[in-house]
Amino acid sequence: MRRPLILDRFLPYRLSVASNAVSTRISNTYRKRFGLKITEWRLIAILAEHKRATPASLGDATRMDKIAISRAAAALIERGLVAADDNPADGRSHFLSLTDDGRTLYAEIAPLALATEAELFGGFSAEEHDLIDSLLRRMESAAMNAGS
Repeated sequence: MRRPLILDRFLPYRLSVASNAVSTRISNTYRKRFGLKITEWRLIAILAEHKRATPASLGDATRMDKIAISRAAAALIERGLVAADDNPADGRSHFLSLTDDGRTLYAEIAPLALATEAELFGGFSAEEHDLIDSLLRRMESAAMNAGS
C-alpha cells in the first residue's frame, strides 16, 4: 500500500521550507544593512572564493538560473562591487570579479554570515552539524545524478 503524500512529511517540501526560512532570515539582514538581495550576496561570496568566474560557472556553483545571475551581476556591476571583463576564449561570455569595494563589502559580511550560521546551529552538536552537512551533500548528489 502506498503512503499518502503529506507535505509536512515530504522531504523536497521540507527542504524548500527550511531553505526559504534560512534564506529569508539572512536576506533580511543583508537587504537592510547592505542593500543586497540573496542572489547578489551569493555571487559576491562565490566570487570572493574563486576570484573570477563566468556567469555559466556561477550558475553551476549556485544552482541559480541564468536570468537570476544576469540580474544580480548587473546590479552588482552598477553598484561598483563587481567588474566584468572580456573572455578572450569565448566572445559571448565574460569574466566577473569583485572590485576593491566588493572585496571590502565581502570582508564585512562574511563574519556576519558565519555568526548567523553559528546562531542557527546553536542548538546542534558539532556531530549533528557535520551529519546535516554530510546528508545534504548526499541528497544534492543523488538529486543531480537521478535519471542519469
